[in-house]
Amino acid sequence: MPDRLRVLDLTDELAFNGARLLVGLGADVVRVERPAAAALSRAETLHWHAGKRVVGVPESAEVLDGLVEQADVVIESGPLEELAGVRAGSGAVSSRWPRAVHVVVTPFGTSGPRSAWRADDLVAAAAGGMGWLGGQPGGQPKPPPREQATQLAGAHAAIAALLGVIARDRTGRGQLIDVSVQEAVAATLETAAISWIHAGRYPSRNGGVYEHVAHRVFRAADGHVAGGYSGSDRMWTDLLAWMAESGEAADLTEEKWSDPVFRWRGREHVDEIVARFVAKRSAASVAEEGRARALPWAEVATAARLPANPQLVARGFFARILGEGLPADGVTDVGFPFPAVEPPRPVRLTEPLPAPVEAPWRTAHPRGRRAATGTGRPLAGVRVLDLTWVLAGPYATKTLAEHGADIIKIESRHRQDPTRFAPSMRLRPDAGFDDSGYFINFNRGKRGVALNLRTEPGREVLRRLVAECDVVIENFSPGVLAKWGLSYDQMAELNPGVILVSMAGVGQSGPWRDAVTFADTLAAMSGLTSETADPGEGPQGLTFGLGDMVAANSAVLAVLDMIAAGRAGHVDLSQLEAMAASMGPAVLEAELGDSRTEAESRDPRAVVRPNRHPRMVPHGVYPTSGDDRWLALAVRGDEEWRRLAEHTGAPELAALASAGLEERRGREDEIDDALAVWCSRHDGASLAAELQGLGIAAAVVATGRDLVEADEHLAARGFYPVLDHPIAGPVRHEGIVIRMSDTPGALTAPAPLLGEHTDAVLKELLGMDEEELARLRDAGVLE
Repeated sequence: MPDRLRVLDLTDELAFNGARLLVGLGADVVRVERPAAAALSRAETLHWHAGKRVVGVPESAEVLDGLVEQADVVIESGPLEELAGVRAGSGAVSSRWPRAVHVVVTPFGTSGPRSAWRADDLVAAAAGGMGWLGGQPGGQPKPPPREQATQLAGAHAAIAALLGVIARDRTGRGQLIDVSVQEAVAATLETAAISWIHAGRYPSRNGGVYEHVAHRVFRAADGHVAGGYSGSDRMWTDLLAWMAESGEAADLTEEKWSDPVFRWRGREHVDEIVARFVAKRSAASVAEEGRARALPWAEVATAARLPANPQLVARGFFARILGEGLPADGVTDVGFPFPAVEPPRPVRLTEPLPAPVEAPWRTAHPRGRRAATGTGRPLAGVRVLDLTWVLAGPYATKTLAEHGADIIKIESRHRQDPTRFAPSMRLRPDAGFDDSGYFINFNRGKRGVALNLRTEPGREVLRRLVAECDVVIENFSPGVLAKWGLSYDQMAELNPGVILVSMAGVGQSGPWRDAVTFADTLAAMSGLTSETADPGEGPQGLTFGLGDMVAANSAVLAVLDMIAAGRAGHVDLSQLEAMAASMGPAVLEAELGDSRTEAESRDPRAVVRPNRHPRMVPHGVYPTSGDDRWLALAVRGDEEWRRLAEHTGAPELAALASAGLEERRGREDEIDDALAVWCSRHDGASLAAELQGLGIAAAVVATGRDLVEADEHLAARGFYPVLDHPIAGPVRHEGIVIRMSDTPGALTAPAPLLGEHTDAVLKELLGMDEEELARLRDAGVLE
């Protein structure tokens, strides 16, 4: 974090996570109280705001302007019409504070036909397509637990803040940066929208079974585990050997099951046999043996048990929060996504403390602003060596590419990105090796170099490339780079200014350092999977790689933090820690005894329907007209409830129009049942617009098709731009989330063919001539 960056926090729950992430990087964050803000629980307050200083509601706009003048970054969030720092005019918005890096997070963005629409996490997750992916077939959709939609938006806000600082150091100018929660969600769905783009179909909720990866949650003898058999061939052969050792492989030892395509088509049969095998064993033993065999299996942990995770404890992940009325040594909270190089990741924080509005900052003087040195996108001139594959790493590097970085992606015929060749990831029925729909979306804007790293000459070329790059991002198993003579210390000898970000599943150190992980196993270890259970049922898990993209955002934040500070170093990023950090206040709630809902606090045996909220009634997902069509709805406060109840015309709701929150909570089942009947008589899109007109947050639970084809707002904002791929032709891609007014990002090129830019890159960066290229090619180095 550059020189104790001063951040003014004007966020509501849409972007709490953004300001928290900057606290984790050492920023000096001052929070301004918001008038009439909803009261948070103690656990929520401690989690989201520990480490900050707080000033009261400013007495005037001039007082607020004075605070802004002292800050480097302002992060503001909420409905567009309620933002203090945004001015509308001539169909566009601008910042009241043009000298500041002003990050604005709104439900749907600052432009477009729905810019005035409202949303909380549930409604934003529905509008962005995430809500559709969770839940049981035939039941109501539900988004991932722990407000993942708004946490994603907050992560993008933190990234935007650092991009803005880097841009200001180049141009000398502040700017307004627009982050839409809907778009932050829509860009984080893995295949939900791109399946429609490439195949004219979209995945649907199915109770937690991955559609494109053979992973899921299995019931063990005493709990649940997450795991499967996708990935390299070894994932299958070693699992098969494990089952065969105890005589439990059934017919899976037959040769036909060694064919991955045949195995994929017979997945239901394979899963049945794997489920029988797992059910005879304890969850802990399956996870332990899986780690020993380097297979991706993990026990489904709960938030209450998370602080005992030996890997997280060994790496100093957790934070202790000190405060009035707490034990002397504080209480345990989840920590931050990665240990920054400097300052260290906070492990002790104080509850938010009041500060005088005249001098709220801890640091004595404002941070000095550097002289302008250039123009263009913030990361123009930054070169990144991309040694990643599948999703987490490629998602990170494609984000850096959007904002100007030159990404050099290393593959070879011997180590292709699996998303090029996995049958389930090609998406289009006619797709081949070089035009996999999954690969195309997450690798746009990169240059592809074919380099056989199994050969010593190939590794020598890699070392020469390290010397020419500013950033190296890798997600190899721990120790692989060191075996190639490319530990961080060895890289630093070649290139003293290099930034290395390692993205191992659980990190470079700790007792589980060699664990093999997939997104589902990370979610299971982190505690998130345990909260996907419906009342009385087992956990369902997630059906898309949320953990990969959460880790990717953390990697981007790490890179930008180092660039903004002008610092070299090695960031040891654990994808597990990034995912555990997104558990919100769950660990604090378990320790403090806070409950997520009033119903649970009154009676822990109470059956609580999905999608309910402790401070909003009604708050849920309701059927609308049409086949499997749904509307998400969130009512804030008594006045919104009165408008909704009277608008429905339903006698049973109108009779409760004057009911306060506690009375509504006591009759929540009755209210939900009546709303379900009323909503089912209406078209969802029309009803959402109608309710938004009343100032009530509502949105259709969008499918992948809805996002790409039917969402007029995303279309107006150009969220699915087209790039012309040399094989697939014109293809829509998921767009850029962070919209910078002065230094906008861009999608400049489609994903590379395997080795497409090998000669050009090696000539440009290493000065190779045709003779040297030919010699390397003949030796099998460039294949």
